[in-house]
Amino acid sequence: MANVTLTINGKEITVPAGTTILDAAKEAGFFIPTLCHEPSNPGYGGCRICVVDVKGARALVASCCAEAANGMVVETESQAVIEARKTIIELMLANHPTDCLTCDQNGDCRLQDYAYRYDVKRSGFEGEKHNYPIDDSNPYIVRDMNKCILCGRCVRTCEQVQDRQVINFAFRGFNTKVAPAMDTNLAESACVSCARCLVVCPVGALTYKNLAGKARTYEIRKEPVTCTFCDAGCQFDLNYKGNKVIGVTAREPGEGRPLCLKGRLGLELLYADKPLTPMLKKDDQYVEVSWTEALGMEGVLKKLDELKE
Repeated sequence: MANVTLTINGKEITVPAGTTILDAAKEAGFFIPTLCHEPSNPGYGGCRICVVDVKGARALVASCCAEAANGMVVETESQAVIEARKTIIELMLANHPTDCLTCDQNGDCRLQDYAYRYDVKRSGFEGEKHNYPIDDSNPYIVRDMNKCILCGRCVRTCEQVQDRQVINFAFRGFNTKVAPAMDTNLAESACVSCARCLVVCPVGALTYKNLAGKARTYEIRKEPVTCTFCDAGCQFDLNYKGNKVIGVTAREPGEGRPLCLKGRLGLELLYADKPLTPMLKKDDQYVEVSWTEALGMEGVLKKLDELKE
C-alpha cells in the first residue's frame, strides 16, 4: 500500500494512504477532541469539534473525515482551531443542563472534559432551552434527552445490528432529537436493552438505571468477562466498587459489543452482589419474571424433568 507524508504541528509523519488526519495525528502523539467520531463506524463528521487548520484550505477541516495527503501541513491547536472548538462547546452548553455535580456521568463525560480543557466556564449564547421529560420507562436504561448533544453515535451503533435500528433523528432545527419510531418512549419501542447505545454515548444522555447513585465513575474498577450463555462469546465489564460487583456493563467500542439482554442479566446473577430483578416485556408492558424465564431456561428444565421421569 502506498504511503503519504505530511507535517503535523511541525512534525513530519508517514502514514498509509487513506489514513484520516485524525488517525495520523493520534499516531504522531497529538490530541484532537472528538464527540461524534466512533472508530468502529467512522466518517460521520457531524460535531466538527475535531476541526484542524490545513495550510491552503479555505476553511477549517474536519479531521475525522479528511484523508491525509502528501505535503499537507496541519496545525491541531492554532488560534482559529481553538476559537472554533470553544464556540462549539459554548453552543452545546447553551442548551445543556449544568447538573454535573449530581450527574452519574460526572468524571466520564467528554463535554465536561473539553469544557475544562478549553476553559469554557459558561455559554455566551442565550435563548430557548429544551425541557424534555426523562424517559425511565425502560427497566434498564434511562434516557435524558436534555443532555443529548445530537452526536448520533447511539443511532449509528444501533443501525449496525441487522433488524435493530430502533432509534433515529426526529424533527428539525431546534426540535431535533433522537427518538424511537413515532417518538414513543423506550419501553414502547422495539428496544431489546442490549446497551450498545450506552457504551458509545459521550455524555450523560444514556445511563444504566441499576447503577444510578451506586458509585462515582472514578470509584468504579472494571474487569472484562466473557459471556458463556451462548457461543457468541460477547464481552462485558464487571463494575467493582471496592470488592463488590455493583453491575455489569457493555465494553468499550472495539472490545466486544453485547447483542442481547440475556447475557448481561445472566452475568448479573452470577457476579453481582445484589443482582437485578429481571423483567421481560409481555403485552407491551415490562413485568418481573423469574431468572429461569429471563434466561430462557424453562425449556431446558422441563426437558430435564421429563428425563428424570
